[in-house]
Amino acid sequence: MRLFIHTLFIIIFLIDNTYAEKIEKFLIIGNARIADETIVLFSKKKINQDVNEDDLNEVLKNLYQTDFFKNVNIKFNDNILTISVIENPIIQTINITGEKTSKIQDQLYEIMSLREKSSYVKDNVSKDLLKINNFLKYSGFYFSEVDVELTENDNNSVNLTYDITLGQKASIRKIFFTGEKVYKDKLLKSLIISEENKFWKFLSGKKYLDARRIEVDKNLLINYYLNNGYYNVEINSSSVSFTDDGGFNLTFNINSGSKFYFNDLNLNIPDDYNKKNFELIDKKLIGLKNQPYSFKKIKQILDDIDNLALTKQYEFINASIDEKIINSNKLNISIIVNETKKFYVDRININGNDITQETVIRNMLIVDEGDPFNELLNKKSINNIKSSGLFSSVDFEIIESKDQTHKILDIFVEERPSGEISAGAGVGTSGSTIAFGVKEANFNGKGIKTNTSVNIGSDTINGGLSFEIPNYKYSNKSLNGDISRTVTDLLTTSGYKNSSNRAVFGTAFEQKQNLFFSPSIGLNYEKLETSTIASSALKKQAGDYYDMNLDYAIMYDQRNSTFKPSSGYLSIFRQQLPLLSNNYSLANSYEITKYNEITENMIGHIKFNIKSINSLGSDDVRVSKRINVREKQLRGFKAGKIGPKDNNKYIGGNYTSSVTLGTTLPKFLPQLQNIDFNLFLDVANVWGVDYDSSLENTSNDIKSATGLTIDILTPIGPLNFVFAQPISKSSTDLTESFRFNLGTSF
Repeated sequence: MRLFIHTLFIIIFLIDNTYAEKIEKFLIIGNARIADETIVLFSKKKINQDVNEDDLNEVLKNLYQTDFFKNVNIKFNDNILTISVIENPIIQTINITGEKTSKIQDQLYEIMSLREKSSYVKDNVSKDLLKINNFLKYSGFYFSEVDVELTENDNNSVNLTYDITLGQKASIRKIFFTGEKVYKDKLLKSLIISEENKFWKFLSGKKYLDARRIEVDKNLLINYYLNNGYYNVEINSSSVSFTDDGGFNLTFNINSGSKFYFNDLNLNIPDDYNKKNFELIDKKLIGLKNQPYSFKKIKQILDDIDNLALTKQYEFINASIDEKIINSNKLNISIIVNETKKFYVDRININGNDITQETVIRNMLIVDEGDPFNELLNKKSINNIKSSGLFSSVDFEIIESKDQTHKILDIFVEERPSGEISAGAGVGTSGSTIAFGVKEANFNGKGIKTNTSVNIGSDTINGGLSFEIPNYKYSNKSLNGDISRTVTDLLTTSGYKNSSNRAVFGTAFEQKQNLFFSPSIGLNYEKLETSTIASSALKKQAGDYYDMNLDYAIMYDQRNSTFKPSSGYLSIFRQQLPLLSNNYSLANSYEITKYNEITENMIGHIKFNIKSINSLGSDDVRVSKRINVREKQLRGFKAGKIGPKDNNKYIGGNYTSSVTLGTTLPKFLPQLQNIDFNLFLDVANVWGVDYDSSLENTSNDIKSATGLTIDILTPIGPLNFVFAQPISKSSTDLTESFRFNLGTSF
């Protein structure tokens, strides 16, 4: 027995020495441009370090990953590690021919991963060629052609030439929706990004055909149907047909299927889990019974499970969904929670981000290096990257690590253009407007969103610059700011002109699921001028004002969709607290909107709004801060022409309130695909004059009106008609039985 153990020990010792020997010397062969020391550094091995076969394979991988070498051979004999290399050529020049526009050339150079003086790698040329083709197609050059020419020089260098033939831009002439689509074309067109080409749309890039954008359009359509009960919706095809005038027709064939409702929903967890931790999820599942199916509501349940996974007690859980159709239009849903194998994240590699800084992408990850690997949180991390809008495609791969208890996560992204120039114009009963804006969603590659805008109305000019930094310093809070100037000139009609310069800096975050908090600090300098037609009270307010305010909003969003919701409610409370001012005032507002499906796709809503502004000192609330009912809150009356008057000028009030009841009419003239009809009842009031209560004696009656709105999607743009019949009013209120607005974008 002792002899057997002794022999076994010798065998193990010999095996160990056979597969793990020390490096005593490096021998580098074939290198001309890269120094021996650099190659040794790339190998990540050192003298006197033990190596085995796996280590040698790792050396080979490390050297190839540098892109400096076309071929690498490794031998390890007599404790000498011999590395034989053939170096890749150096790229001497990169030229783009065939396209003379410097703007396009600069953008192409920017998206390419290869650079002059870098190593020539054939695979990287193929990747850049794909990026160029995708960029050109995204820009509307659907029939562009790109050829690559390689010129080899004598000094182991090459010249690369990309020859580009753009061709004509492929524009979308018409967008059609066919099949059992349930909803009208007008609604479906408002859901997608692609739009029809019109001669005045000289700024919009959405009018050009792009395969990736069409895929996004399909996803937007599917998500809308899924959130409104259509569990089996299918976009059977999205086809493109050539028109006689050189454009394209884009057709989406939709089969909505029947509307589904939740039936029995339950949560299955392992026996050894504490059921109390899942009580809130169980209650939510029970509350969903008999409600229309909504993918968003299921996702919110999974988010709750994600939050549990963030605690150490459940860091290795996963969840799957089992769905069964009952009685043709009901769903039994079981959410099955189970525990996965215990792995940890060894390393996260991010590939394809040539413009976006790596820290921006890592900022979106919930799972980080060293964390337990959790499938739910990994999927959520990938979805965060996708929803950022910075990338046209996002994919990932999980590979084995050298340590069997760890995983390596490789993330692959493909960037997309992130800037947008927009312009628009509108005309209506209340006047005309012109707007211009420049947006950037990835400023300087740092994921910062910026927006520069100018709006010109009949009486008001507004311009400003805003920014938003999502997930600032990994805090799960956004940092935002806005600098703007607004000039309102009512000298001829109301006797005053107001100029305001404002700077706001704040943050916003989700306190808990669907509950959002957004505090900010605002600095404002205002100049108020009056004319001879102004009232004596208004003339006293002429002068310069400064304010520093703390503003905050609390929003609770229980809607089934942020766009065209059909159920749930949205509640928002806002308050402005003065910190420093020469005219102190306190402002409050509250608004709640409830949505409900009356019959299939007939959506009713009720909205309640109340506001107040009160002086905190002996001064009156200045005219620029007095409040009025918004145009959309009280139809049937001229905008701003209700409530208290001073010297025959409408001055607004210290208080406003409004209630709106409305419903869609989807069954009324359903054959008119680009027209929507809605019924409404508006009730509102404006009251309170702090400097002279007698001014409201004749204007404090409830104002109300009922009527019909018609929304038409015209070739020029959306056209809105309002036909209203006032029901009650004050003697000084000005009514308006008909109103229209027409808008377009360029």
